[in-house]
Amino acid sequence: MEVTTIGLDFGKDVFQVHGITADGTVVFNRTIRRRQLLNFFETLPRSLVGIEACGSAHHWARELIEIGHDVRLMPAVYVKPYVKRGKTDAVDAEAICEAVTRPTMRFVAVKSKEQQALLTIHRVRQLVVRQKTQMLNVIWGLLREFGHVIGNGPVAAMRFIKAFETDDCPDIPDVAKSMLKTLCDQVVALDDRVAFYDKLIKYHARIDERAKRIRTVPGVGPITASAIVATIGDGKTFLAAAGFVERGQPQPCR
Repeated sequence: MEVTTIGLDFGKDVFQVHGITADGTVVFNRTIRRRQLLNFFETLPRSLVGIEACGSAHHWARELIEIGHDVRLMPAVYVKPYVKRGKTDAVDAEAICEAVTRPTMRFVAVKSKEQQALLTIHRVRQLVVRQKTQMLNVIWGLLREFGHVIGNGPVAAMRFIKAFETDDCPDIPDVAKSMLKTLCDQVVALDDRVAFYDKLIKYHARIDERAKRIRTVPGVGPITASAIVATIGDGKTFLAAAGFVERGQPQPCR
């Protein structure tokens, strides 16, 4: 019995694979260790492989495509309705195998290594911005404890921090001043890191042709343009979902 469709469910070190024939007969539903996965797929004929779009899905999709398989990534929320009973790895792999064959299923484009590398800049920048905001909230709270109120927003907070570096804040005990200085120094360091990541993103937006075209849209800046390129690539997936190809001809929704 020749396998034609496979559902692949990821774990930390053990993966679950569910394979069926063209008429739906189950050939296997077994566990495969991470280091054995590619060797296992190399022994199989070219198959349609369904995978939930998760952390390492794009990496494994690229690897399986390279050895000749047709890989489709699906949002996990679209796979959930096909889970028939209690959630286990075997049941999840079976649900993925069934979902990937549905004619109305929506798929996620496989990201390239370059796209994922660019996304790391955006994700790290987002993390640093969140840490900076947390620090500023602590500074606002500390100052209010001693009756000092600074304006809302990061601009007003950064203005206070720069002034505090040169002038003492009155009516605050030395211990509190020391803690406040520590917080301010951390905010300045985080702000410098955000500025560095912004430069990297703007540089990418200047040299990438797709980002240049996106920036022609009114109101779209370099950070947004770069994020769009890193997230959706060429956007062909959205054309397919809308029922059109590049030449404007209708096609069946996959």
